[in-house]
Formats: sequence, structure tokens, C-alpha cells
Amino acid sequence: MEKNSIKRIEKRKDFLRSLCFLSPSLLGVGVFFIVPFGVVVYYSMIDGVGSRNFVFLDNFIKLFHNYSFLEAAKNTLHFSVLAVPLAVILAMVLALMLEARIPFKSQFRTFFLSPMMVPVASVVLIWQVLFDNNGTVNEFLMLFGAERIDWLQSDYGLYVVVFLFLWKNLGYNMILFMAGLANIPKELLEVADVEGASEWYKFFAIKLRYLSPTVLFVTILSLINSFKVFREIYLLTDDYPATLYMLQHFMNNTFKSLDYQKLSAAAVVMALVMVVLIALLFKVEDWFGKDVEG
Repeated sequence: MEKNSIKRIEKRKDFLRSLCFLSPSLLGVGVFFIVPFGVVVYYSMIDGVGSRNFVFLDNFIKLFHNYSFLEAAKNTLHFSVLAVPLAVILAMVLALMLEARIPFKSQFRTFFLSPMMVPVASVVLIWQVLFDNNGTVNEFLMLFGAERIDWLQSDYGLYVVVFLFLWKNLGYNMILFMAGLANIPKELLEVADVEGASEWYKFFAIKLRYLSPTVLFVTILSLINSFKVFREIYLLTDDYPATLYMLQHFMNNTFKSLDYQKLSAAAVVMALVMVVLIALLFKVEDWFGKDVEG
């Protein structure tokens, strides 16, 4: 009995020591994340900061009848569906290329890592020079008899921003995939070579299975970054771009008009969508990579 009591006391002491070490982080998360999100949820369910009458889901119903919100949500969804898979697949392809013996490997790696060191304002300036109505791309196309295209105010604007997004994020994603490839057991690949397995079989049956946690992490990271592309679009266009009006524009403009209820409702919806998407990604990764765990 005394030994069990001593063990319980030691466990309690270990728990208290761990809690002491964690307390600064827990306090920071609580003060800067949990409490503000609770305030946002509260604001989303009242009719005004002054009156504070509880209206439950009325603000959410009004939000889903708001044309600007629906248009912003559609554009953001369109952008994420297009940009995120490309950011994952192209980064994986680049990592596989660098794993192989190709010439100028170091220069190739440097080319894709260099955008990480370039400030956003400089990147936007480059894109303005390239895709302005009087920019380099239009001047080049006019050499072949094509007409000028207002890239950023036309339907092509979305693809211009996708190109910018990929240029900024492929390098970091590529490094993550290279780290994942380095952790694949070499013995499995050697056995596959001895058995005469094709490169396609080795990729889908071995490499992709072991890369599933990396694919999950890169997908979540790219998804979060796709929701943060507002800075680039704002600097390229304005508060109300023609075809690039994203959820971040809606929330920024709503904040300027001090409509906290609409802003809070949009933030809660956005957070719930992100939680559901990330939960689905974890479920898919758990199913796909469960046979290589342990």
C-alpha cells in the first residue's frame, strides 16, 4: 500500500511540474486565442455591441443571404480547390526530381527556394510589372499579334494569383517532401528493386504510403496559406477586385464598416469550415497510411 501511495504522490508531483512548465504556453494560448475566439462567438450571436440582445443564429442567416459573402466564399473555394492540389502535387514532383540524379541540382533547388526570401511587396511589384495592362506579358503577346489583356481585372486574374501562390510556396513544400523521402526505409526500396518492381509501383506502393503524413501536413499548410493570400491580392488590386474578391476582402471591408456581428459570424463560419476540412484530411490520411504506422 505504501508503494502505491508513493507512486501516486510521484505521479501527482510529475503532473504538477509538467503543469508549471506548460502554464506560460497555456496562458498565452488562452489569452490570445481561446478568449478572443469566445468573444467572436459571443458577438456573432448578439444584435449589436450596444444593445447586446441575444439573437442566436439570426446573424448567420443574414450572412448566408448576403451576396458579397456568397461571392467571396465562391471565389475563395475556387482558388483553394485549384491552388492547394497544385501546391501539393507539384512540390512532390519537384522533390522526386531532386531525389534523382539530375544536372544542376543545386541551382534547381536554389531557384525554387529563393521566393521564400523575397518580401511580399517585392513579389507584388514583380507581378505588376509582368501582368499590368502595359506589362511585360502583354508586350510579349503583342509581338505575335495578340491583343492586350487586363489580367488582374479579367477572368484570368485568378490564375495569375494561383501562379503567384505556387511561386511563393512550392519551395518550402518541396523541402518538406524531401525530408519525408529521406525517412523512407531504404531496405524496402532495395527489396522492390531486387523483385523487379517498376518505378510506378515503388512510388504508389511504398513512397506515397510513407509520405502520407507529409502529404497531410503540406495540404493543411497550403490550405491555410490559400486563405492568407489576401495581402498579395490587396496590393495587386484594391478593396473590391472584379474577380478576386475573397473572404479576406469581405472580412476586411466589414471591419472597416464596423459591422462586428457580420464579421464575427463570417469568422465563425470560416473556422468551422477549416475544422471540418482538416478533420476530413486527418481521416483520409489515417485510412491511407494506417498500414505503415508502427
